[in-house]
Amino acid sequence: MKRREFITLLGGAATWPLAARAQQPAMPVVGYLSARNAETDVPMVTAFRQGLHDNGYVEGKNVAIEFRWGEGQYDRLPAIAKELVRRHVDVIVTCGGEITALAAKTETAEIPIVFNVGNDPVRFGLVASLSRPGGNLTGVTSFGSTLGTKQLGVLRELVPTAKIVAVLMNPKEPYSEAFGKSRWRDRCSNKGGHSNRRARPFQQHNAARLGL
Repeated sequence: MKRREFITLLGGAATWPLAARAQQPAMPVVGYLSARNAETDVPMVTAFRQGLHDNGYVEGKNVAIEFRWGEGQYDRLPAIAKELVRRHVDVIVTCGGEITALAAKTETAEIPIVFNVGNDPVRFGLVASLSRPGGNLTGVTSFGSTLGTKQLGVLRELVPTAKIVAVLMNPKEPYSEAFGKSRWRDRCSNKGGHSNRRARPFQQHNAARLGL
């Protein structure tokens, strides 16, 4: 699924709780909570607005959007999530991974939360199960973490003599340590089907230093 289609689907998902509250006279408000910044999220926000539009919601006409940005500072997420809760938004949409969704979940058990993550939401405690999420959270996941084994397979074809695999991690992302290192160690071991390779983590949180 293309990225635009994926985020448009998320935009559609966000309209579910809005439709349920459509009888309210006041304009519904969507809280958009992101761990990133406005510049980085331009493609995401553009597709998100399109998803809302495709479902009959136009910003400023029959829906309002309150944006909150973490600016890559994960410790800010609980505070700005609390701002949206105090604003009494009708639904919170989270982008930027599991940590953003968890920050919103911690602040409210009543406001519907729609997440966009790349890992198993059950494993991270976002929902009870995929078939029956329960609680006030729902959303979409790309299960992108499961593609790691395929990535190593492609790497083996491109550089068959490689013995050490560099794994770039963001030290400010709490789950890098808990899941990232062990997951890549497994993939590079016999358990992952890529024996004779060793994963070496490198930590960097500033994209500018990577020359990207």
